[in-house]
Amino acid sequence: MTAPEQPTLPVTFRPTPTRIVLLTVGTIMLVVLCWISLTLSTLTTGDRVTFILTALIFFGVLALLSRPKVVADEDGVTVVNLTSRRTLDWAEILRVNLRPGDAWVFLDLSDGTSLPALGIQPGIGRARAIRDAGALRALAESHGTGAPKS
Repeated sequence: MTAPEQPTLPVTFRPTPTRIVLLTVGTIMLVVLCWISLTLSTLTTGDRVTFILTALIFFGVLALLSRPKVVADEDGVTVVNLTSRRTLDWAEILRVNLRPGDAWVFLDLSDGTSLPALGIQPGIGRARAIRDAGALRALAESHGTGAPKS
């Protein structure tokens, strides 16, 4: 088995097919619900506002679900998940794991914890997720020492 090719830094890993599906569905639903609210003559102003607010909330949730990414640069890795963002030095990352059945990559950290990195997930694009996890693993092995920087 050949070692994964190391990408040039900076590099961003994100589940692009999933992101495209989520944002496309969100946009279509936003347009359809707004169109319905404006064209149905039997709706009151309150009903129209409710339709539009529902469409905006629906789009917002799908946009939030499309947010995850993993950004690697010379200084370390920034993991952006649904509602959190964490920046790690390379030395903090001991291992990059994507085991069969995992929904996303997990980063084993030097403090004994594990951080999910939702930016690499095999959902729609399994081959790409495996390739991205291998690339991030290669970067972590070449840039990290396994001990936090002082």
